[in-house]
Amino acid sequence: MDRRCLWPRAAVLVRARGVAARWGASLWVVLLLGVLPPGLAGAASAASPAASAPVATRPALGSGVAVAPDGRLWWVGLDEVGRLFVRHTAGPGQDWSPPRWLEADSRISADGENRPKIAFGPPGTPAAGQVVITYTQPLARPYTGAVRLLRSSDGGERFSAPSTVHADRQEITHRFDAVAFDAAGALHVAWIDKRDVEEARAGGRAYRGAALYRAVSHDGGAHFGPDTRVADHSCECCRIALSPAPGGGMAALWRHVFAPNERDHAFARWSASPDAPATPSVDPVRATEDGWRLDACPHHGPGLSPAAGGGWHAVWFGVRGLDAQAQAAVRVGRLDGQGRPAGPVQVLPDPAAEHADIASAGEQVVVVWRSFDGDRTRLRAWVSTDGGRQFRLREIDATPLDNDHPRLLVRGGRFLVFWRTRQGAVVHDVPLS
Repeated sequence: MDRRCLWPRAAVLVRARGVAARWGASLWVVLLLGVLPPGLAGAASAASPAASAPVATRPALGSGVAVAPDGRLWWVGLDEVGRLFVRHTAGPGQDWSPPRWLEADSRISADGENRPKIAFGPPGTPAAGQVVITYTQPLARPYTGAVRLLRSSDGGERFSAPSTVHADRQEITHRFDAVAFDAAGALHVAWIDKRDVEEARAGGRAYRGAALYRAVSHDGGAHFGPDTRVADHSCECCRIALSPAPGGGMAALWRHVFAPNERDHAFARWSASPDAPATPSVDPVRATEDGWRLDACPHHGPGLSPAAGGGWHAVWFGVRGLDAQAQAAVRVGRLDGQGRPAGPVQVLPDPAAEHADIASAGEQVVVVWRSFDGDRTRLRAWVSTDGGRQFRLREIDATPLDNDHPRLLVRGGRFLVFWRTRQGAVVHDVPLS
């Protein structure tokens, strides 16, 4: 097993919750490494008679959702037998359309951090009427993949067969894709890539993490420009946050491996021009300052949204401090226009918060996340109407069933949250007052 890319052992945390309070946030660190400290391992095993039983297969609930130009919400995901589908709804409280199955690969990644995604070309641009779906296709070797794309030029009535986004066709890691159209209608795809890892290994050189690559299309995904390296030393398996940049181009926030092994977050912004290099290209801006030293990937990516008046709102998970003083938390903060930390950082009022998303509209800022209390997973929101200076907690939903990470959307000034469980998918309004 590649120990650099491991899931948090949430089930162990819950079963051992009687001793988790004593260990506090530092428990998350050892769970991420798949190792429990002496005493805690025994407590967790004793608390769970079924600990050695076979682990049930996790349902492939990872989904993408986006608002279409006509206001409908489109959902892309896998059904119970792994077929790729799209459905749409008018909004909260409305039924979903029947699933429409698409021509796609037989193997598709669909967990929370690496899931199918959908994006619509903005009206009034050359991309109007274009719709794209991306996903990672796992390849034969472990931890390898290809970023695949389906495209439509008629608003989603018909989709093409899948094609590969990147020019590099080695059987290596091209995974954890992110996709977005910018304000001018250029299509941006970014992904985690290990071609530079392979080259370094062949030359006997060390290489931290993986790399972040991108490609741009000006015809809705029919053709892409060259694979462009944004930065060396990205984390290996955390999702990438993309956000159209005010004034044009795209901004990205991702977990990065700063020397020697600090897994904080980095920011970069680039133009849609195929000739324009990423800015910065190899030395990205450090966007968070947790200083979390970890030789494993926490599988927990960030969120990014533009702030009124310039700069960005960001949400991320990290650990600050060492040993008994370590605090694992999901945090919210502002970044300036270059992606640097700006102002105070706030911790979500929920020590079990995970996999948060963030969106903004003017001075309104909303963060959503899920939180497991030992019996149910709660869907919660933190809302601000003053640009993120003050927040109020909102309880949105709860379920005892398996569930995906929540996805936050803005439609006509309203904040909507999409949440898929084993039972289906629901859309909720997020109350601001």
